[in-house]
Amino acid sequence: MRLMIVVSLLINVAVLVPVCAGLLSNASWTTSAYGEATPARAILLSVYMAIGLCSVLLLIRREPKAVAALLLVQVLYKVTTPLTVGTVNNPVVVSNLIVAVFHAATLACLWAGGALGRSTDDRPAG
Repeated sequence: MRLMIVVSLLINVAVLVPVCAGLLSNASWTTSAYGEATPARAILLSVYMAIGLCSVLLLIRREPKAVAALLLVQVLYKVTTPLTVGTVNNPVVVSNLIVAVFHAATLACLWAGGALGRSTDDRPAG
């Protein structure tokens, strides 16, 4: 389980460092993958940088519940990209789906291994 956490977080860093650098520098490949530089693309860059920073911090201090929250949000947005983009013939969509499969496996390991523990919701049931 620890290995899966580390690998998922390292995947985030390994993917996001060059992607963020490319978006920041407006590298030529970013236009074909992400479109022209727009405010929406800049917002996406902010989201990517936040995910990257959280991943680095969680590599330093591994908190399974925080890792699970980060990975769950990523899996959800990554599996919906074919729907929002309207195709699977985009390199970002393809890489999102590949990363989502691995992150989903990490989430399954966290769940099965009991690392997520019991709910901290102390409200009465019903």
